[in-house]
Amino acid sequence: MANLMVDFIISLDGYASAEGWPGFWGLEGPEYLAWLDSDGEKQHVSLMGATTYRLMSGFAAQAPDDPGFAELNNMPKIVFSSTLKEPLDWPNTTLVTGDVIDAVRDLKKNTAQPLRTLGSLTLCRSLLAAGLVDRFRVVVFPVITGATGKERIFDQYPDVRLELVENRTFDGRLQLLEYAPTVLDGPPATNG
Repeated sequence: MANLMVDFIISLDGYASAEGWPGFWGLEGPEYLAWLDSDGEKQHVSLMGATTYRLMSGFAAQAPDDPGFAELNNMPKIVFSSTLKEPLDWPNTTLVTGDVIDAVRDLKKNTAQPLRTLGSLTLCRSLLAAGLVDRFRVVVFPVITGATGKERIFDQYPDVRLELVENRTFDGRLQLLEYAPTVLDGPPATNG
């Protein structure tokens, strides 16, 4: 059975991106980039929604010789969408138009490779709420983008208890935090 990881890069205040800031908020360092390029970080199936697919496939088409996109082009990808139509332009991408939760539940049962999300805030929220996420990982970049931040990651999430299973610092400033999530029905009871 395949594990499913929700994987985000975030600002300290919980944004996925910010207007006018470069990718990785301009703070990617050699240690972090080497880790991203390691084999362990490439051996999975990427799951995404239509918005992320359009954005990332567009970047890949504009930079066909970029080594990072060459890896992503070769990786198996699954996009969940009711608006996209086949054939898809991005190599190694499968379109799923049916129920996302049922499809991912089936993928977890029948796929040998690990599953990992790529962006796709709405998809990740749905998968977490359905109890399908085995790991929740964030890499926190040391910036606060309150004035320019876009796409608040945790809005509309259910209550979730997180058990820390791994942590690491890259380049003396980026914090990787990986958790095992448990979706809660509400705040835990207090003894008092």
